[in-house]
Amino acid sequence: MIGTIVRFIVSALVLLLIGYLIPGVDVAGFTGALIAALVIAGIGYLVELALGDMVSPRSRGIVGFITAAIVIYVSQFIVPNQITVSVVGSLLAAFVIGLIDAFVPTELR
Repeated sequence: MIGTIVRFIVSALVLLLIGYLIPGVDVAGFTGALIAALVIAGIGYLVELALGDMVSPRSRGIVGFITAAIVIYVSQFIVPNQITVSVVGSLLAAFVIGLIDAFVPTELR
């Protein structure tokens, strides 16, 4: 339970960093980032259920990258006042999140 809470807080901080660094991504403060992180995690979970291992963190390739970009882009329509993302911004955000995911473990093994 504590690990899950920490993951969402770290995800929200990453979203804030992305919103600060990448043009085309705007996040409405920490609360907005936390809500967006919850929505992105939920949509990502549903996509991973549908596509299976094709988008798992270990086998993430171009399918995982495109899926992450789509999930980030779609999340703005679910929480419209918390995050706004352009198409290029979602691609760049997926790239940065992928880089962070490669160096920082996101789940306990």
